[in-house]
Amino acid sequence: MFSTRLPWDAPSNRLSQALARRRQAGAEILDLTESNPTRAGIAYAPEILTALADARALLYEPAPAGLEPARAAVAAYYAARGRAVDPARIVLTASTSEAYALLFKLLADPGDEALVPRPSYPLFEYLAALESVRLRQYPLFYQQAWFLDAHALEASLTARARAIIVVSPNNPTGSFLKQRELEHLIGICARHDLALIADEVFSDYALGPDPARVATLAGCDEALTFSLSGLSKIAGLPQMKLSWMVVGGPPELRRRALERLELIADTYLSVAAPVQHALPLLLEYGELVRGQIAARVRSNLQALAALCREQPACELLTVEGGWYAILRVPRTRSEEEWALELIERDGVLVQPGFFFDFDAEAYLVLSLLTPPDSFRVGVERLLRRLKE
Repeated sequence: MFSTRLPWDAPSNRLSQALARRRQAGAEILDLTESNPTRAGIAYAPEILTALADARALLYEPAPAGLEPARAAVAAYYAARGRAVDPARIVLTASTSEAYALLFKLLADPGDEALVPRPSYPLFEYLAALESVRLRQYPLFYQQAWFLDAHALEASLTARARAIIVVSPNNPTGSFLKQRELEHLIGICARHDLALIADEVFSDYALGPDPARVATLAGCDEALTFSLSGLSKIAGLPQMKLSWMVVGGPPELRRRALERLELIADTYLSVAAPVQHALPLLLEYGELVRGQIAARVRSNLQALAALCREQPACELLTVEGGWYAILRVPRTRSEEEWALELIERDGVLVQPGFFFDFDAEAYLVLSLLTPPDSFRVGVERLLRRLKE
């Protein structure tokens, strides 16, 4: 009597089982996968709670695209980064996951397809399946840095393709979309009548300057584009449940997209009034949180690089931004076996590359958001295990 959209009865994987056993035994766990800033020792200003006590939140104002002051606050966020965005192009959502759901409803019929990068965020499969949309993967290649192969992407298109998704910087590779890659993507979208969706939630966490980098697609009008971001990453506030998309494209196409998005959003009206009224202050206080996160990421990455230089069997792949780092480890065993041995024998939790659809062995993914002391001890144990 239930739908077949998801594999409801799929068993837990071996790593999850090993982790559960260790937790049940009360044994030590050094979690190098922690990606929740509210559990990573980040300090939050108490004024964040005060910002939610706005009396205007007691008034119900159903605004499908979001309240005007909240959308103006998002526009100000982009203006501070040198990008002029009309608030009328902004649609608020409760999360980027919901933004994907709205966009799949807007762009695709059941059985239509969206292209996603590989490796990348593992939740895409579930988000698409819940909307009866199929995913096709296009590869990211690594040669001292990650890059997108536009020819391989275009070769994977079928007649049912409706959108291309890019994640910039990518989770977990940390690679930004480059200007030349964007030019190729715009050409592909024009030739095949596709929309371009850019997930930019980690865009404020660049690890260095790069003139070839695409900072954001917000305001890009060469193709129908949707730029996604939100409080979860840029302000370290996933619990506040507010994200947005900026719609770009040729005027008539953009107008039609916005009209349809408002109709879809009006069906749910999911973004709560208190967080919308608090948004200007949440973005302001979020700068302090973002600064702490950026410092944590840089510090952990520097420590990781220094430790990896002492262990030639382990290669730290180039990372340009975001919260994650990737280690290429010896293929003397599978990455699943490496991850299992680390949790069972060393109490160190890492993610194997296949969680992110890496197409080869053997990669381990670490969160750079981990508290520094735990991170260093965990990495030292990991490297000792590799050496043994």
